[in-house]
Amino acid sequence: MIACDEESRPQYTPWIAALWVEPEARQRGIGAALVEKAAEMAFATGAERLYLLAGAHRRAFYEARGWAILEEDVPKPGMFILTRSPV
Repeated sequence: MIACDEESRPQYTPWIAALWVEPEARQRGIGAALVEKAAEMAFATGAERLYLLAGAHRRAFYEARGWAILEEDVPKPGMFILTRSPV
């Protein structure tokens, strides 16, 4: 969790950022579990909305987990700002 991951959008806070799973460990639910745990912790501390930045190749991954597109082509074409509120 960081305060801001896109300097052109300081009004969006907090962000889940720099999440990475090594290629040999993918397809085991690790990334989904990490994102969910980060969201759970953020909401438990009072965050009302979360943000993340992802490329087009990860869009479906996040949307399948309850994230919604907030902005497209930010900061460059093919990038998306996604958001999620507590369920």
